[in-house]
Amino acid sequence: MAHEVQQVRPFDHPGEGRKRARPIPKGRQVDLTAAHEIELLLGDVPRRRDLLIEHLHLIQDKHKQLSAAHLVALADEMKLSFAEVFETATFYAHFDVVKEGEPDIAPLTIRVCDSLTCAMLGGERLLHDLQSKAGPGIRVVRAPCVGRCDTAPAVEVGYHFVDHASVESVLAAVQSGNTHAQLPNYIDYDAYVADGGYKLLARVRSGALAKEDLLKSLDDASLRGLGGAGFPAGRKWRAVLGEPGPRLMAVNGDEGEPGTFKDRWYIESDPHRFLEGMLIGAHVVEASDIYIYIRDEYPAAREILDREIVRLPPGGPVLHLRRGAGAYICGEESSLLESIEGKRGLPRHKPPYPFQVGLFGLPTLINNVETLWWVRDIVEKGADWWNSHGRNGRRGLRSYSVSGRVKNPGMKLAPAGVTVRELIDEFCGGMAEGHTFHAYLPGGASGGILPAAMDDIPLDFGTLEKYGCFIGSAAVIILSDQDSVKDAALNLMRFFEDESCGQCTPCRVGTQKAALLMEQPVWKRELLGELSQAMRDASICGLGQAASNPLTSVIKYFPDEFLPKEAAE
Repeated sequence: MAHEVQQVRPFDHPGEGRKRARPIPKGRQVDLTAAHEIELLLGDVPRRRDLLIEHLHLIQDKHKQLSAAHLVALADEMKLSFAEVFETATFYAHFDVVKEGEPDIAPLTIRVCDSLTCAMLGGERLLHDLQSKAGPGIRVVRAPCVGRCDTAPAVEVGYHFVDHASVESVLAAVQSGNTHAQLPNYIDYDAYVADGGYKLLARVRSGALAKEDLLKSLDDASLRGLGGAGFPAGRKWRAVLGEPGPRLMAVNGDEGEPGTFKDRWYIESDPHRFLEGMLIGAHVVEASDIYIYIRDEYPAAREILDREIVRLPPGGPVLHLRRGAGAYICGEESSLLESIEGKRGLPRHKPPYPFQVGLFGLPTLINNVETLWWVRDIVEKGADWWNSHGRNGRRGLRSYSVSGRVKNPGMKLAPAGVTVRELIDEFCGGMAEGHTFHAYLPGGASGGILPAAMDDIPLDFGTLEKYGCFIGSAAVIILSDQDSVKDAALNLMRFFEDESCGQCTPCRVGTQKAALLMEQPVWKRELLGELSQAMRDASICGLGQAASNPLTSVIKYFPDEFLPKEAAE
């Protein structure tokens, strides 16, 4: 009978069993050099859990990457597990995590937008050309929408944006060494106050204007959430105020919907009008703190707010400016709260709703940047002024982000209810030279696609739903006869596939499966329809529920686009 051979490990000695201590401690060890760097970098900043993403930004900005050694040291410094730090860092696209044994990230990153408008205007070719010509020490990657659709194709060199980009203009920016955000001209604190700014806030704080009178102005104007959901603003403020305190406020400045850039325009042109509306909202709901969440793709907007917040009138709530990290899902209100708390941006199950249990478990008022921007004008000028605007039976004003095949794209302030044909002809100077109007997206990536023949629908809340579309954040993208609607829908589905948070199977797997099916020369209409219905019915949040809208629009309104050529003929 053969005898078993006992294997003796290096740290075992005969007769001592396995109780001998390990010569190397279990788990990841803190590198002393990395620990010292983290300690110096954080300085006197609190090590609170909700500041994790802010601290990750500090490391990324300093070292252009997040090394394993720095993540371990940060976890130790913040008294968190490495898993908590690692899962948060790897969730966000703008954090470049380098695992052990991997090469360092290039010191300069060029991000080329590949979302719909930029793709239509040559973004894909630009990406490939830059990848072959950028040279050593430069990393060129594709990026989802960066909020500059009106100047497509857009490229980010460090934190400096190149509009209407070409290979030559991008490489010139690299050669110049200019990788910082450029600040546009904007109305600063002094100019804003000189024009009557913050007088309304003073009236509200002093009691000269009663809260109920202010809320009635918002109700009479029917001001709605302009981030996409369209919930009545006054009703939301009352709901938060009706919850027991303490209460908080969060501002959603994370407009990641392809085609949308209005919030950036408002912050970069007249930031104090938004800030005054924000402070008024916080006073009404008696919020002790305000958290302003601005997407990482808006470095100029963040710097403007950094400069101007310190000049605000004394008193009122404590302000916290928080920086996104490249996650479209954080535009969803509960994902936004999770990100502010320093976590992955995973949507919460509802109920309870954020106005009941929101940030840090407290009742929270969440408003979009543009919604707050209009508060001063509506209260000072009156609801009748607001309601005097509008077309086709609609009331108020709407900020349309228009991009694509028009002569003059940009942020267009127009009457609510304007049609796409009126928007193109009256506000955009007509179609771009050599292009014929073919199709349009009335509400950004998730708002569906309609043919040019349906150009007489008022663009407003409640007017598009019966066609399987919605206005959302009023991001209007114009396609011409030189664009493929089928390719546009595939581009949008790939965006949703990439931006899905992965929490629920219908969205995580559904977007991936849909993109694979849409890549086929001939679409399987019945299968895609079943998949779309499953995503709408079972996804946790609006991303998965609305991701199939462009797909179903193409099937419904553009049958020739997905049928075999011989069948179409």
